[in-house]
Amino acid sequence: MGFKKYKATTPSRRFMSSNTFEEITKSKPEKRLTKSFKRQAGRNNQGKITVRHQGGGHKQLYRMVDFSQRAKINIPGKVVAIEYDPNRTCFIMLVNYKDGDKRYHIAPDQIKVGTQITTGDKGEIKIGNRMALKSIPVGFEIHNIELNKGRGGQIVRSAGSKARVIAVEGTHAQIQMPSGETRLIDKNCYATIGAVSNPDNSNIKLGKAGRKRWMGWRPEVRGKAMNPIDHPHGGGEGNQPTGMPGPKTPWGMPALGFKTRKRKYSDQFIIKRKTDGKFSGGK
Repeated sequence: MGFKKYKATTPSRRFMSSNTFEEITKSKPEKRLTKSFKRQAGRNNQGKITVRHQGGGHKQLYRMVDFSQRAKINIPGKVVAIEYDPNRTCFIMLVNYKDGDKRYHIAPDQIKVGTQITTGDKGEIKIGNRMALKSIPVGFEIHNIELNKGRGGQIVRSAGSKARVIAVEGTHAQIQMPSGETRLIDKNCYATIGAVSNPDNSNIKLGKAGRKRWMGWRPEVRGKAMNPIDHPHGGGEGNQPTGMPGPKTPWGMPALGFKTRKRKYSDQFIIKRKTDGKFSGGK
């Protein structure tokens, strides 16, 4: 994958870059694998904003991606196209299965059109094949990993991300996450071999605010630029410090360094935290 830079014809163009989409082989999506959806703009069923800074953006069709592939166990498939998906950072691949069905899946990095892929408890160790964690050799990169058997891939799905199999012991496999955290996952859960496509996505520079608006993001306003009624940092004449120990959220909670995560059932599956390199017991 590559990305291109632009000539500095305007201030916003000076640092702007975008994807070259070299891997894309098909421009229009498969019609029966798409559906339209209404944007919520961060609002709940009462019309109240529960997620700020969302709204607008270019109209999009949702591609129905199959994250599980369990319905295609032991049915060979062939990659017929690599496509762009406006709803996610990675690319997707269109797969034709031997039974005549077509499915969208997350495209692994370096996969080519014409590649044969399979899904099953065991299989050939090659990019694009999906199998149980117990069958994947130690040290291999994986993505689109199930957390619960049969639920479909839930983690390691964004552009360029990858996890790694560290060990398989007893009923669980030890997986090193992209964050550096190591956790236990049932060895019967499925994962796909390889890293996720579009690894240079993090190097893209939007260059201007309007390009962010096309993506459905609305502007953020600094708390210290607001009135006291709107934000704890608000008020004062001119540019003032926050006037309190540590920054706060709009609702008065500490914004930096304040741990809010409560103990969860999943804590027992975390072997090493990403923060201090050791298990902290969920505190």
